Amino acid sequence: MNQTIETPTQIPIDINTTQSEQIIETLDLHLDWYTQTLLSHLYNSRYGDFFSSTFFNIPLANIISAFLALFFFLFLRKLFTTLTIKILHPLTKTTLTFYDDRILSALKGPISFSFVIIGVNLFFALMFLETPVVTKIINSMIMFNIFWTIYLLTYALRDIVYKFTNRFNPELSHEMGNFILTIIRGIIIAVGLGAILQLWGINVAGLVAGLGIGGLAFALAAKDTAANLFGSIALLLDKSVRIGEWIKIDGVEGTVEDIGMRTTKIRSFRNSLITLPNQAIANSPIENFSRRQSRRIKMKIGITYSATSEQIENIVGDIKTMLRNHPNISQDSTMLVNFTSFDDSSLGIFIYTFSNTAVWTKYMAIKEDVNLKIMKIVEDNNAEFAFPSQSLYIEQVPKHSIFKK
Repeated sequence: MNQTIETPTQIPIDINTTQSEQIIETLDLHLDWYTQTLLSHLYNSRYGDFFSSTFFNIPLANIISAFLALFFFLFLRKLFTTLTIKILHPLTKTTLTFYDDRILSALKGPISFSFVIIGVNLFFALMFLETPVVTKIINSMIMFNIFWTIYLLTYALRDIVYKFTNRFNPELSHEMGNFILTIIRGIIIAVGLGAILQLWGINVAGLVAGLGIGGLAFALAAKDTAANLFGSIALLLDKSVRIGEWIKIDGVEGTVEDIGMRTTKIRSFRNSLITLPNQAIANSPIENFSRRQSRRIKMKIGITYSATSEQIENIVGDIKTMLRNHPNISQDSTMLVNFTSFDDSSLGIFIYTFSNTAVWTKYMAIKEDVNLKIMKIVEDNNAEFAFPSQSLYIEQVPKHSIFKK
């Protein structure tokens, strides 16, 4: 069975189509026509009767070709992902800049999705299902992929924003950069959603104007969000909190992981993630442990009552000398070493000083060294550390003791 196919003359252009639809229509390569020309060889073959038979008024050759085209482009999508991971990624790591690595990682998803769009477009074209709804679905997928690419590039090129904010405030460049990037991404999402709605014939301007009717109700519902937004701005301007700092707010203690537009995320020392609204943080006292320049060393040691006054005096003097000469003890801060109390089972010596660092690991090493030196001082003065104990004195043992056999 021979089947003749007439070439299309001219595609009519709808005057009422939107500008976005006109741009997408200019990318039409008539793939369905060229593919259908290739299918004519199947119709003219000796199996032409089989391939020309219809199923739901669609030639069988078109049905088979539609599914083969869809699976072929899905295979190309998988092949591209494998090629990117095994070949392109190792090549980008050999360059001096890291932008190509990030851009490749960002474009991997949109390019992979492009194969899906082409496959779906060919599938509907070969199935003669190019209805207005299908066309809008394909155009929406293309528009989504474009704005998805732009959105992912904001992550790949974020260091450009950080360098820009570093010129104004080096201390808060990361926090301010995240704030600006969040706004940019919100604009990209809003514009992309508006473009897709426009493709479906929805008047975005009218929709936004319609929202103004319920503006009062929206403002009342969003007052907490607005308060959190201004709270985040206040945190950035006051410079009271930075990412990576150890803080304590209303009993919540941990390390700041992220300062967002609405909330701040704190990682507790139990490794749990705590999310606090910026409004609450801005209106609460913040104890920032990372801003202190030193850490306190406070202890009380007990010496046995067998020690003489001279030994106690020497121990106190030696500890003072050791702390004054210690390279990791702050000499500008308060330093106290005094014999302060006669306790139940010991002679108490109070020690109060500060290390010259606020870093936890370094502080622990300094405190360990101070403790060892104090032990050495007590040993050198032939004294001993006391521990809780009681002494029982028996004035007279009865003649007829109950313990006597």
